Amino acid sequence: MKRELISNGNPLEDIIGFSRAVKVGQYISIGGTAPVDRNGKTSGIGDIRLQTRKCIEIIKEALEQAGSGLEHVVRTRMLLTNIDDWKAAAEVRAEYFQKIKPVDTIMQVSSFVNSEWLIEIEADAIIDETNRPK
Repeated sequence: MKRELISNGNPLEDIIGFSRAVKVGQYISIGGTAPVDRNGKTSGIGDIRLQTRKCIEIIKEALEQAGSGLEHVVRTRMLLTNIDDWKAAAEVRAEYFQKIKPVDTIMQVSSFVNSEWLIEIEADAIIDETNRPK
């Protein structure tokens, strides 16, 4: 099966050896997505809602690069440094996924590689090759 690597230009991709997303057949897996802008700076410092939105927008971009979209997401995982932020993060997530209702896991982690990050989000999508968005 063909393996397609999706990059968003993060310099750590080559240093660490990771991709923003990997597409194999109809399956797309998106790794931990942090709230980082194109210049490598943290977006929405101290604001869980802004950081959640940034993560989902980065995921959306990666899916579109893979020929897909948010409508094909079947699972998300929200990793938070403060579990008390779960409701605010979930409310933002609902703005994007309320209609399709993918499964979700919410968990607390002790920290991320950047202490400014309050959240990282992972996503998995499965697309029907005959119904890919144009």
